Amino acid sequence: MAESQPLPDAPCGAEYLRAVLRAPVYEVAQVTPLQKMEKISLRLGNTILVKREDRQPVHSFKLRGAYAMIASLTEEQKARGVVTASAGNHAQGVALSATRLGIKSLIVMPVTTADIKVDAVRAFGGEAFLFGANFDEAKAKAIELSEAQGYTFVPPFDHPAVIAGQGTLAMELLQQDAHLDRVFVPVGGGGLAAGVAVLIKQLMPQIKVIAVEAEDSACLKAALEAGEPVDLPRVGLFAEGVAVKRIGNETFRLCQEYLDDIITVDSDAICAAMKDLFEDVRAVAEPSGALALAGMKKYIQQHDIKGERLAHVLSGANVNFHGLRYVSERCELGEQREALLAVTIPEQQGSFLKFCQLLGGRAVTEFNYRYADADNACIFVGVRLTRGIEERGEIIAQLSEGGYKVVDLSDDEMAKLHVRYMVGGRPSKPLRERLFSFEFPESPGALLRFLQTLGTHWNISLFHYRSHGTDYGRVLAGFELGENEPEFEQHLTALGYDCHDETRNPAFSFFLAGK
Repeated sequence: MAESQPLPDAPCGAEYLRAVLRAPVYEVAQVTPLQKMEKISLRLGNTILVKREDRQPVHSFKLRGAYAMIASLTEEQKARGVVTASAGNHAQGVALSATRLGIKSLIVMPVTTADIKVDAVRAFGGEAFLFGANFDEAKAKAIELSEAQGYTFVPPFDHPAVIAGQGTLAMELLQQDAHLDRVFVPVGGGGLAAGVAVLIKQLMPQIKVIAVEAEDSACLKAALEAGEPVDLPRVGLFAEGVAVKRIGNETFRLCQEYLDDIITVDSDAICAAMKDLFEDVRAVAEPSGALALAGMKKYIQQHDIKGERLAHVLSGANVNFHGLRYVSERCELGEQREALLAVTIPEQQGSFLKFCQLLGGRAVTEFNYRYADADNACIFVGVRLTRGIEERGEIIAQLSEGGYKVVDLSDDEMAKLHVRYMVGGRPSKPLRERLFSFEFPESPGALLRFLQTLGTHWNISLFHYRSHGTDYGRVLAGFELGENEPEFEQHLTALGYDCHDETRNPAFSFFLAGK
């Protein structure tokens, strides 16, 4: 391998172009596929293409920039080794790159880093050094070690060689489809966006390059507004791969010069994009990996784009498996396919049934209720939407016209994160009450049948239902009745749903049962 020539601190566009063309990244990285997303293309009226960087050996594009920089080091620098700070994809890219080049690598990671990431670094041949409570402390330690022991510090984004390495992705894009109209790129520190934009704008300037940021870590947008890089007061950690407080100086210079536009999206939109990727191409993206698709969807809607060829970068797939539970809960909201409402209804037999009938056959996704007083009941309800936010307004209007007081909680973050799981508690007066769990087929009319069979004969004192997308729905329901009521047992048999008496369940006794 011929030794690469170092780039100047602020290369011109032509120098970046030459550096991208000469970057030796394919000694370790893969040419990743550009794959059509058939379902979402049909849904959005455009040809949607996804650049599958999750197919890299480290499951992210970060390998490109890390290898490009490490390969450009002098023999003396290589002999001393490299150091970096990262809790994610850059750490793995540096570890694998250094190992392939026979170089020692030290990766400083916060002590709170998940074991799966620490193990991945070690599996790629890097030495993991746990230090500090957060990334900033780990980075300070890495720089201290580089100065004290002669290691070369490999930054995650703000270096010309790293940017050139990321630019190889854009070169592949143009080779795979030279008829693209727009390319959407996720932004954390800006290395990928800068590398993609600087190459595309010199070779095919008619292609628009649009940056996508998470709303709670939009450091590029803040810098563009200020005219220079600035520190964000805080960043959200859901899309941790792009959770960067300050855009890089060199990445900002390039993004400011070469990007065509920028858009931000919230966490719910990212969750919806993760679902799209899984359903269309069976890719399990990390949140930052689905960021570009989330931005593309929002951009198409805002600008009424039709009939174009649009590409986005699935930038990584190092997802925390346990985080998928949150994603599953939020993706329907992100797609505007679910409304969350607080509705006050009369506390009397048949009220649940009348309420559901008023919804006009729409699918109920969630129903939480606990007896509070003798006059009114406040329920927390989710309703599946088929026509987006417009239909949400129609439902609220219908319920209001039906005499119900309605509060829309669909955009209330506290309601979505916490309150939905806390509805309930103990009743305001002692109840003669029994608790049952039910399983019933997730089919239209199943919930209505349940209410028609049981809810019109006995007062329902507690009710919880949440659709989880499986074949069978699960309901927890309390009824005001005694231990021996044969008629109730007959109705249970007639209902035909699998059910279990949970009255003596300790969780019910501790948190929900009346005293």
